[in-house]
Amino acid sequence: MNKQGFNPYLPSWEYVPDSEPYVFNERVYVYGSHDRFNGHAFCLNDYVCWSAPVNDLGNWRNEGVIYRKTDDPLNPNGHMCLYAPDVTLGPDGRYYLYYVLDKVPVVSVAVCDAPAGKYEFYGYVQYDDGTRLGEREGDEPQFDPGVMTEGQHTYLYTGFCAAGDQSRHGAMATMLGPDMLTIVEKPIFVAPSEPYSEGSGYEGHEFFEAPSIRKRGDTYYLVYSSIVMHELCYATSRFPNKGFTYQGVIVSNCDLHIDSYKPADKPMYYGGNNHGSIVEINGDWYVFYHRHTNGDAFNRQGCIEKISFEEDGSIPQVEMTSSGPSGRPLEGKGEYPAYIACNLLTKDDQKYTGGFGAGAWLDSRFPKITQDGRDSDEEVGYIANMVESATAGFKFFDCRGIRQVSIKVRGYCHGVFEVKTAWNGPVLGTIPVHFTNHWKPYSVEMTIPDGIQALYFTYRGSGSASLASFILA
Repeated sequence: MNKQGFNPYLPSWEYVPDSEPYVFNERVYVYGSHDRFNGHAFCLNDYVCWSAPVNDLGNWRNEGVIYRKTDDPLNPNGHMCLYAPDVTLGPDGRYYLYYVLDKVPVVSVAVCDAPAGKYEFYGYVQYDDGTRLGEREGDEPQFDPGVMTEGQHTYLYTGFCAAGDQSRHGAMATMLGPDMLTIVEKPIFVAPSEPYSEGSGYEGHEFFEAPSIRKRGDTYYLVYSSIVMHELCYATSRFPNKGFTYQGVIVSNCDLHIDSYKPADKPMYYGGNNHGSIVEINGDWYVFYHRHTNGDAFNRQGCIEKISFEEDGSIPQVEMTSSGPSGRPLEGKGEYPAYIACNLLTKDDQKYTGGFGAGAWLDSRFPKITQDGRDSDEEVGYIANMVESATAGFKFFDCRGIRQVSIKVRGYCHGVFEVKTAWNGPVLGTIPVHFTNHWKPYSVEMTIPDGIQALYFTYRGSGSASLASFILA
């Protein structure tokens, strides 16, 4: 397999969504939730951390478990899950982990001397009288903490606001003192929820969850998940806790709003909730976000795309790619795993953008990225449920002299895989496939045009095929 680095950036058996990336000591550290493969709910596993050298985003190292759900005194039996966390470097030089358990309205804090060491429980965010934030009369429940430390103060951003819920007013910013726990300025609403957005400029992209804060120059960027869930939006201000103006969408995990290669309203992947942030690495900026796999809401994987800034500081929306971490096309030769598909769709997908509840997620009519075995089994994922018209897309490759394309397929299938360089483009060649209960290679001579290309594989036939990989030669 190619070692250049691609999306998802972690191994295919790892499920770390809600990414908060930081650079510490010439390494990129990613903190997030930890889904369990085939799990029945979000965030069932303990927190882990992964890191990579700043000059090699294809070389990630598993730092192991950094915090267990039973480490919180409110959760001795582990019945509550660890929801999306964030980390900040405190004024004392220690690293502070902020998180919320899934059934309580308060923010917990753990601390460690190293970015990815064993974090130990430290306390709860509280008022100066000892009342925990989220439990004082009039407090709104705390959720998805994002943190940023400047000098002796830490700004804590929290909130969860479903559309139509008038009890939730929006994203909150709370200033903490140098002990990293005590509130010195009470919560201020910095981005509106849907019921309170009229005239705000946030209409249609109101705050839902996942506040994350970054600073570039003298501008603060508040990254968040909007009420349509699949998009990471952002707002900017010259102040950390007021004056945030809605700016736009950074990335959508079903590629809506992008019209450079498809209709803007056509989803190209199965969307769902999104959560992540932006970070500067070696002079370049990236957005970290997550995608959904396994045909449900609870198996999310982290992805990266390179972003750019306009002169006015705005961020043009980026498309999902397979080559994200490298920021450049993948080499147009060799073998690539099918799980790096950045587009998955069928002829019936035009209106599908994900969601929750009965019937909202994918059944055998839809292709899905999955794996054999159990959670944490170190194996390579693949695409299942490639039924009639199912299409897997991969972007982008620097193609030079490709004259043969091979695929590895298994399943109860009888048909062909069409190979194209656009989701609705002309067919360059077809690869016949037949029933097999093991992974079987199929090869066909065909020419892929030279240059930067996308590759799309569309199944036409009966039954259902699984796609493990493809080879360009």
